[in-house]
Amino acid sequence: MIMVIALALAAAIGGGATTALAEQNRTVEESDPATGGRQLLFYNHAYAVLDRETADAVEHSPYLRTFANFQVRTTTGAGGQTWTGRYLMGRETYFELFGVGDLPGQDGVLGASGMGVSTERAGDLVTVTERLRARGITPVEFQQTRDFGDGVPVPWFDAVFTTDQYDHFGAWGMEYEPTYLDDPRTNNEPPAFPGDVGRERYLTDVYRDRLMRDVTAVHLAVTARDLASTVPLLKAGGFAVRTSADGDVVARRGGTDLHFDAVPVDRIGLQKVEFVLNRSVTQRHDERIGKSTLAVGPGPRAVWTFDARK
Repeated sequence: MIMVIALALAAAIGGGATTALAEQNRTVEESDPATGGRQLLFYNHAYAVLDRETADAVEHSPYLRTFANFQVRTTTGAGGQTWTGRYLMGRETYFELFGVGDLPGQDGVLGASGMGVSTERAGDLVTVTERLRARGITPVEFQQTRDFGDGVPVPWFDAVFTTDQYDHFGAWGMEYEPTYLDDPRTNNEPPAFPGDVGRERYLTDVYRDRLMRDVTAVHLAVTARDLASTVPLLKAGGFAVRTSADGDVVARRGGTDLHFDAVPVDRIGLQKVEFVLNRSVTQRHDERIGKSTLAVGPGPRAVWTFDARK
């Protein structure tokens, strides 16, 4: 899901823009007071744009193909837009990487990133949208489609943004279309319960034959404006959000911690991704991949650290 493509299409079909983004600099941990205790949105995936050397090293790394369910694939979305990503996919969560220039416009610059947080039950995105409106925000709504190669776009998921104005990072709430999950071309699992549109159903079980099980934490540096647009969505989805005095944000609940540093635009970018493994590793292995290091073990965890921008 690429921000500039989705938002341009959403604007074209009449989506609104944020009218108010309030209460973004509190220093207490809180979720939206209307959540009623049940989390509605969960980390689904994030993407980041890397320098060309690192992106190419990721794409051609033999180690990543043993570490994760790793794929390089091209997707055709709404409006015929295409993108080629490098994917590390787990049981419920995944990560997507691009190189500079792989995406159009502001989404393709070094350090650009984005994140989708999704529902597990059909209809929960409607509730999230209502909560955003209750906070004084006019959501931007959009439906992403997917072309399986026959030229016929298939509804893929519905999405909601808090704004159509952003620098180089944006987050969206999303809910998979049941008809998409039921399409035999997707090879998705059958529903585990009525209304199951969850992440585990969407992703395959190939992860079982690799080390990586899931993403447990993501660390991103984004601009203050982009972070201010993200916090209302996280709160509406039920995340417990803490904003520090200097504007940094940590959002927890749902199995994946989200860390955001508020920085000037020349310092934006992916900092670190943390994983849980399918099994413990007795000794630490450091794999250098371009300008990054994937440290695997000891124990059932791995940390992928990306060099600071110079």
